[in-house]
Order: sequence, then structure tokens, then C-alpha cells
Amino acid sequence: MVRPRLIGDVLLTTPAIRALRRRYPDATLIYLVEETAAPIVLSNPHVTETIVIRHRRGWRRVVEDLSLARRLRSKRIDVAIDLHGGPRSSWLTFASRARKRVGYDVSGRSWMYTDLIPRPRGYAPRHSVLNQWDLLVPVDPSFGDPPDPARDRIEMRADDRARASVEARLAALGVSADAEIVMLHVGAGNEFRRWPEESFSQVAAALAADHDRRVVVVIGSSAESAAVERVVAGSKRRVAGARVVPAAGWPLGELRALCDRASLFVGGDSGPMHIAATSDVPIVAVFGPTLPVHWAPWRPPHLPFIAVEPGPLECRPCDQRVCAPGDFRCLRNTGPDRVIEAAHQLLERH
Repeated sequence: MVRPRLIGDVLLTTPAIRALRRRYPDATLIYLVEETAAPIVLSNPHVTETIVIRHRRGWRRVVEDLSLARRLRSKRIDVAIDLHGGPRSSWLTFASRARKRVGYDVSGRSWMYTDLIPRPRGYAPRHSVLNQWDLLVPVDPSFGDPPDPARDRIEMRADDRARASVEARLAALGVSADAEIVMLHVGAGNEFRRWPEESFSQVAAALAADHDRRVVVVIGSSAESAAVERVVAGSKRRVAGARVVPAAGWPLGELRALCDRASLFVGGDSGPMHIAATSDVPIVAVFGPTLPVHWAPWRPPHLPFIAVEPGPLECRPCDQRVCAPGDFRCLRNTGPDRVIEAAHQLLERH
């Protein structure tokens, strides 16, 4: 299986991994993934071997890919599934020399596969997990039945080491063992999905202020540490002594463990939202240019989830390459009051 990146996209392939293991309990399942998303695959109990590749360009990438091709050929792979469809993943699928090579019917690359799957065009109302599942059908016709989110939910497990590390981090931040935790993810993979920091600050302040034992833990990647600090500072300007703490740069495994400790996750359509979906934590997700029908948490439907959307816009959904109106209205038109209301609703139910 080849799916280099990104975090959310790799997570959305885990139902297919589980299904392959269920159908072929004795098979060797190998997964090629880039470093950023590797912890998701390394923790997956159904994967036999994880091959971690680096995101490189130019001649360094050529050298690494030739080395990968030799390594893959030595394994005498029977079936290779390209879960991505990009130039690199299609070439690595071809270079494996597997007898059956499954991939999307993409112009200029279809010759690299033995079995082609039509790639969905436009914005059909179909979840990404279903698109990945289509690639299993040439492997075995039994995969023609669609996946069930209750049986084939996305998967990432937390281990005891990550749980212990999270408890130590929370204690160092002054968060007591009986505190009610709200996770607030303020980052995004690109500016098209980045809700305004001021809106996040208002949400953090409101949620921290209305419960004595509640602590809002603001999360983000290492590269987003400055944004995390600004959101924390902004919330404390709004509410003196607000119980809002920063948690930038935590490893993915620890974020997953924190989900089990939390009472609510709030964030945009991003990798951490899908990490939260691998747990049972209630989720409030802000959708801007993307649609929940494509990217909502893929997990049992009884688990609480509210999607906050901007309403109908002619430019939504979009391909996230250029904002046609120029003002990111799909994000800015979604006010913090709606997110706060949704958060209160799920916290009360929880």
C-alpha cells in the first residue's frame, strides 16, 4: 500500500488496511508513508511492515526512489495498491513489479497499473473513505460491499507510553488530574482551512470561563507554536485568569492519547480532527472550503459530532488553490458564537 501523505489522508486509508487484514489474515501488509504521517501506520496493528520515505525533491528524490524500487522488488510483492495517485506513488507502485498493481485512472500514469479505478471527478457527494475503498475491489470482489463506519472506522491507537507522557505534560502545565479538558486545534495545512486566530481566542475564553474545572488545551504543530501562543494570550486578555494552556509540537501519538483524556475536540477540517475521530471524543469541526460529506469523521454515527459551516456560497467547495472572492469568506463568515454554541451542546450531552 502506498500513501505518502498527509496525516488526515493516511488516517482515512486505515479502514482499507483493517479490511485487507480481515480478508487476508496471514498476508504480509507493507505500507509506504512519509515521515510526518508515519506514527499513524507504525501504531497500526494490522500492518506488518512500515517503510518510511522522506519528502525530497530533485536528484535526492531520484536516488531514494531508485533505492526504494530495489528494496520493493526484493520483497516479491504480489499486490500493490496506490492509495494516492500522485506521480511519486504511482511510480513506486509500478517499480514494485507486483503482478497486480491497482491505481486511479489518471492521465499520463494509467500505464503503470494493471487494474484501473475511475477517479471521482468534481465534487460528488461521496466520502473520501469510499474513494479509497474502491481500490480494494480489483483485489477481491468481496470488497464491493461498502464499508460500515461502525465496523470499519478509521484507526489510530494510543499506547501506555504516550498516555504517561501526556499526564506528565499536563501536570507540568498545572492541569489537575480531575480537570475537564477541551482540545482546541488552531492550525491547518493551508490558509484556506485556517479559521481566524481571533475567533479561536473567543472560543477558548468562553469555554474556559463557564466551568471551574475546565481547561482548554490549545494544540498545533511545532511550526504553529506562535499561533498557539497568540490564541492563548488573546483568550487571557478576554477573560482574566482564563484556564487556557499551550500545547504546540506534541507528537501525534500523544495527541491521540490526549483525545482519550478530553471531553471535547474543537478544530478545523485537518489531520488532528481525524486523529480525534479515531477516539470517542465529541467533535466540533469548522468547515470552510471543504464539505463534511467528503471529510466528516469516519466513525460510528452515535458518537457526537457537529459540523459548523458557512452556509451556501457559490465558490464552495473549492480546490484550495486560489480564493475566488479574495476574502476567505467561507471561514470569516463563520462566527465564534456558532462554534461556542455547538461546543456547549456537546459538553452538556457528554
